[in-house]
Amino acid sequence: MISHLLIPTDGSPLSLKAARAGADLALQLKARVTTVFVFSPYQPAYAGDGLYFNNVYSEKEYMAGSRLHADKMLARVDAIISKKGVKCAREAVMNITPWEGIIKTAGKLKCDLIVMASHGRSGLAGVVLGSQTNRVLTHSKIPVLVCR
Repeated sequence: MISHLLIPTDGSPLSLKAARAGADLALQLKARVTTVFVFSPYQPAYAGDGLYFNNVYSEKEYMAGSRLHADKMLARVDAIISKKGVKCAREAVMNITPWEGIIKTAGKLKCDLIVMASHGRSGLAGVVLGSQTNRVLTHSKIPVLVCR
């Protein structure tokens, strides 16, 4: 039985559409929902071999900005889910790759289903831009519902 859904978001309109579908499903199953936004860790300035890239932000400023951005994205999803009458928890997670952050969060929270969007990129665009959804699908031991 499905009792806990994880709904990742990147803030895109397609991920918000997946949030609506996830909220509808959670309502029918009487399941609880956790939303997750994954952000990248701080990358310090690089200096070596005659190259130097000066970062505009310190690590503290980067983390504060990342948390603020994550809160904004999660608030959007929370509003959609709450409007449907479903309560949800929020998670802002730092990971080098979004797909790993999603899978780790789902495992940590003991979620039964991941509900996420797919942009449907294929060919060269899929290779160059990558597909976080595809990586979640191929690496997750938890079922994944893909919304398009």
